[in-house]
Amino acid sequence: MDSLEPRDEFDLGEEPVVGKPRDYPAGKETERHRHPTAQLLYAVEGLMLVGTERGQWVVPPTRAIWLPIGTWHQVSMVSPVRMRSIYVRGDRLEGLPADCCVLEVSPLLRELIVAAVAVGRVCQSGSRDEKVMDLLLAEIGRAPVLPLSLPQPASAALRQLCDVWLAHPDDARGAAEWARELALDPRTLQRRFRRETGLSFGQWRRQARLMLALQRLACGDSVLKVALDLGYASPSAFATMFKRELGAPPSSFFAA
Repeated sequence: MDSLEPRDEFDLGEEPVVGKPRDYPAGKETERHRHPTAQLLYAVEGLMLVGTERGQWVVPPTRAIWLPIGTWHQVSMVSPVRMRSIYVRGDRLEGLPADCCVLEVSPLLRELIVAAVAVGRVCQSGSRDEKVMDLLLAEIGRAPVLPLSLPQPASAALRQLCDVWLAHPDDARGAAEWARELALDPRTLQRRFRRETGLSFGQWRRQARLMLALQRLACGDSVLKVALDLGYASPSAFATMFKRELGAPPSSFFAA
């Protein structure tokens, strides 16, 4: 499907900004789709995995993912999810992100999302509801971006390498050893990996471990088990990495 065909009732309307609630059980997956609007996907509760053509995005509670107009995506629910979506038309995108990204949701932004969902579809000019929508867009535009994406390489060989490593994330072999698996020079591997993902192989593995950790923690695994299963020497080493990347220790991240 090449055209941006309407998918939801909002896609057929004329409102510039609309909020919509949806709840999903654990294990639910949406079909791959896109909208003729930008979309902010917010998880009030639960963990979502969002797949786009650029890679995988993990969206924990109190975070949101921004999807520009026409972004193909599929959403998988790791746990029961209370989803709140904000749809934004093209003429209201000034100051908002140009690319897919995961955003930190402040208490103010959370309440504005909830209020926007409660407004419904009708928003009269000059009304309190219109002011809520205006402030909501301003807060989306200033929300901090979080490092919760995992870009995927384009070539089959590097994708296979990534799949093998993701099945065994405690594998500590360095780039030189993985290069031998592909009959490549280590410098060639690093060059190709950075060209296809924007990251070095080491950076990609750190990002992958972070995303795997979020999924495991959201499902109730202990910090100790997650740290050891992902190849960290100790829970403290894992906690240090986690706090450096996300600003909070793993023990309190989902309550942040």
